[in-house]
Amino acid sequence: MKALIKPKQLYSRDYVLSKPNPVPLKSGVYAWYFRQVPLGVSNDDCHIHDGMLLLYVGISPRKPTKDGKASSENLRKRVRKHFKTNASTSTLRMSLGCLLQKSLGITLRRIGRTERFMFLPQDEIKLSNWMGENAMVCWSEHAEPWKLEDEMIKNFSLPLNLLGNEQHPFYPKLSAIRKQAYQKARQLPVIIVSK
Repeated sequence: MKALIKPKQLYSRDYVLSKPNPVPLKSGVYAWYFRQVPLGVSNDDCHIHDGMLLLYVGISPRKPTKDGKASSENLRKRVRKHFKTNASTSTLRMSLGCLLQKSLGITLRRIGRTERFMFLPQDEIKLSNWMGENAMVCWSEHAEPWKLEDEMIKNFSLPLNLLGNEQHPFYPKLSAIRKQAYQKARQLPVIIVSK
């Protein structure tokens, strides 16, 4: 846990996406620190490191299913997804995007033939840029990361975590904001993005 709450280094988006890639191809837990907090996020009791607030932790891979099926994800794949892809593949991006809709001028939409909930490509770029300016990450390798994630959620105020964090005071508000964004997206036409 020490590597997550007193990290030797916090890594930027540019560093995480650089080559050679610094993020290990191992299982573990990652912690997200923020310079700027989206408006309305409850952060009074959040852990602070180097002037930045710890708001979210995640794991890779997820806990194996009851029948023993394991995920092929690792820290490198997962951290890069949060920084680079779209809100349909990242709970963190989805929450940030929903919280930042007004300030960034972005709107959640249903996109493509599968009608995935995400932001338009140009809006995902705005979200990536915001994360590049405000979000930093660190990680800790762990053979069973779900155990360390549970411990982090139990011992720290992590307002952007949803799963397993229902007792957090910000949970109802974040859930409502996301639900409202999904409802609005359902009322808008599906967008087919040409490649």
